[in-house]
Amino acid sequence: MVDLHNVGTFNADTRFKVGYLNKLERMLEKGLPHAMLKAKPNLESRIMTLKRDWEIVYNMLSGKDNSGFGWDEHRQLVIVENVVWNSYISSHKKGQSIQTPQFPLL
Repeated sequence: MVDLHNVGTFNADTRFKVGYLNKLERMLEKGLPHAMLKAKPNLESRIMTLKRDWEIVYNMLSGKDNSGFGWDEHRQLVIVENVVWNSYISSHKKGQSIQTPQFPLL
């Protein structure tokens, strides 16, 4: 996706233009010829998951009343004390999806 963005053909403000998934599918086919990844449902689903998880992490790190969260650049994960994490999860159920040691899509 970074390569697709850098080419600039499909850029539109803060998102990609229509048809970017098909171009991404063709780019992946060149690099991973036997993966058989399709724009729909494979790539579209993965991008939706990435957006959802990015929003969760973004809100943890910059949301109101979410002090105590940090980002470990070296290990690529959210760092937080257990008591803060448990408090956050009790009121933000979607956050449970990234309770793994690393943010799974980086």
